[in-house]
Amino acid sequence: MNTDNSNNATILVADDDEDIRLALELLLNANGYQVIEASCAKEVVVQTDRQKPDLVLLDMNFSRDTTSGQEGLEILQQLQQSNIPVILMTAWGSIELAVKGLQLGACDFIEKPWNKGKLLNSISQQLSHSRLKQEHQGYRQLLSKKPAGKLQNKNWIAVSPAMLAIEQLVSQIAPTDANVLILGENGTGKSLLAERIHQLSSRQNNPFIAVNMAAIPDNLFESELFGHQKGAFTDAKQHRVGRFQLAEQGSLFLDEIGSLPLNLQPKLLRVLETGQYEILGSSQTERANVRLISATNANLNQLLKDGEFRQDLLYRLNTLVITMPPLRERLDDMQALSENFLQHFSGKYQKSNLVLSAAALSKLQQHSWPGNIRELSHVIERAVLLATTSEIGAQQLLLDATDNADSEITLQPLEQAEQQLIEKAMLVSGGQVIEAAKILEISRNALYRRLEKFNISHEQH
Repeated sequence: MNTDNSNNATILVADDDEDIRLALELLLNANGYQVIEASCAKEVVVQTDRQKPDLVLLDMNFSRDTTSGQEGLEILQQLQQSNIPVILMTAWGSIELAVKGLQLGACDFIEKPWNKGKLLNSISQQLSHSRLKQEHQGYRQLLSKKPAGKLQNKNWIAVSPAMLAIEQLVSQIAPTDANVLILGENGTGKSLLAERIHQLSSRQNNPFIAVNMAAIPDNLFESELFGHQKGAFTDAKQHRVGRFQLAEQGSLFLDEIGSLPLNLQPKLLRVLETGQYEILGSSQTERANVRLISATNANLNQLLKDGEFRQDLLYRLNTLVITMPPLRERLDDMQALSENFLQHFSGKYQKSNLVLSAAALSKLQQHSWPGNIRELSHVIERAVLLATTSEIGAQQLLLDATDNADSEITLQPLEQAEQQLIEKAMLVSGGQVIEAAKILEISRNALYRRLEKFNISHEQH
């Protein structure tokens, strides 16, 4: 299978209508895809086995007098063992048929006549998802050859006593299916810990799906987590698979769980208590089979006291609790972390053989790191970009010194102070506008206006 570049992928077009196959071949060839064809059910299976396509566009009905879609569903079931993404097509679309196909493993459902943009976008998305899934599975196979507890992940650094204790705890709890709540400051690596737990669990070969709860608008909460059917609400133009379904038999990571509004918490609580939910627009009850991992930098006990977080929900989330230490409490990891980032950004910016001087490492050790590992990553990235020699010295490490106790206090114009506060918040949050707005205690829109006012870059955030 060719998955190095989605636009060089091979797509099997399976349809009994020669005109349909020709139209799709012309469209796909024009967009850089290689096309092979199948005109009957048997040929679909044969071509899949022989050619190993990267994706299959599968018609639901191969007999002209049939509109049930049963033929397509039967072929779909046969294709599931191949792990090739399948997009279903039919001129006789229905919500029930689409849902059934998706439940049997199809990636998407397109109605004829198709919208070119929508079809190409779906193909691109499914090829990208398939590529990432294959990389993940390959990585898991590599790791499975290593003894349990000794998985090698270059982004997971555990040298300091604090992190060795975390590693020991993770090795004990990962094999269970108990829900885990990860606490810690911004930028400490909570999402990395969540992935680590998944990697060491019995679900490691199944999906790890992460959701930033703070980024979900209230009115899209159910659609995002549980999915929706086409026509379920005004803007529901097509079926959407929810995160619980995407994470089926794997792990679902709910980041920033403390930001979940009180009025939405019962909807999540119900799934955790009963394991059941409904896709928007459907009366059929689905069962969730996921390992839930959540994380927050918020003080949930204080939110409980303030009446902003439900105690019964917290009890469901915090079966097991792990607190990620801030970077200032794991300085023994500093050298390994710094060298890891140095290697990563040296490769990214094509600067080879870069090293940190002893003075540079000492400077890193003495900084208080309010932005934790995320801040360290940005400091090393800037140093790599500005490096003119193979050795990065202390003077090339641009650290924010305003948090040092002995910093000189000076008066400055209000606008200048405001700009510096915003720049620092963006640095500490790793460029995440939502987190920076929380730090500054202003709305996201207010922060966007100030970013524009002071010409502070936020295009990638």
